[in-house]
Amino acid sequence: MGVLDSFSLAGRISVVTGGARGIGRALALALAEAGSDVAVLVRTPASADDLVTEIEQLGVRGLSVTCDVTRPEQVEAALATITEALGPVDVLVNNAGTCVHRPALEVTAEEWRSVMDINVDGVWNCARAFGARMVERGRGTIINIGSISALIVNRPQWQPGYNASKAAVHQLTRSLAAEWAPHGVRVNALAPGYVRTEMAPVDDPRFKPRWIDDAPMERAASPEELGPTIVYMASDASAFMTGSVLVLDGGYTVY
Repeated sequence: MGVLDSFSLAGRISVVTGGARGIGRALALALAEAGSDVAVLVRTPASADDLVTEIEQLGVRGLSVTCDVTRPEQVEAALATITEALGPVDVLVNNAGTCVHRPALEVTAEEWRSVMDINVDGVWNCARAFGARMVERGRGTIINIGSISALIVNRPQWQPGYNASKAAVHQLTRSLAAEWAPHGVRVNALAPGYVRTEMAPVDDPRFKPRWIDDAPMERAASPEELGPTIVYMASDASAFMTGSVLVLDGGYTVY
């Protein structure tokens, strides 16, 4: 296999959770451009209609499936739907996530539970369901979207739940990688820095001096800039990589 051929995802089936917008949308389109059929898990079906159209315009099959990743029974149902419509899943990207910006003493029990439910339990539910099928087949790749927030404490905003949840994602990634490597299943995490999305108001003057101006590259990433890295992690180009947390942050964490 040639070097560039190893990046191809032709004939594979990928799933992206939280794929309707932002980072998830960009990752879904990148996987499709690399040749993979792509299913996205979303809470609101209509939110991904245009995305499915864009995926199919790239010459592959697209599918939108309604699923709340915090509900194991819905994840299992989504898996069954995707398998029936497209075939066995080769790549899972656990991207769905949420964040609460609030000091620890002001975080409500409901807010804490919401962050953990989506960011940790959601990853666990999907990894368990899709990973079980991958282990049975003896092959598969799981990519969990972590964060530099697992490595640092962000400022000036406080977000203890998010930071703790992403640290859990990184360690869960390593744990599953160790357990499933003998079964031909690779598990890695991507830890982005600040990315220009609705969830990260990078131009807000309250945040820009710390989030952007303090970073070596002095800019945020676009969601599309994460695409080539996710293709690398999903493809045979990274065949010898498992249990890794790949940081993509414009140098933010070097300080």
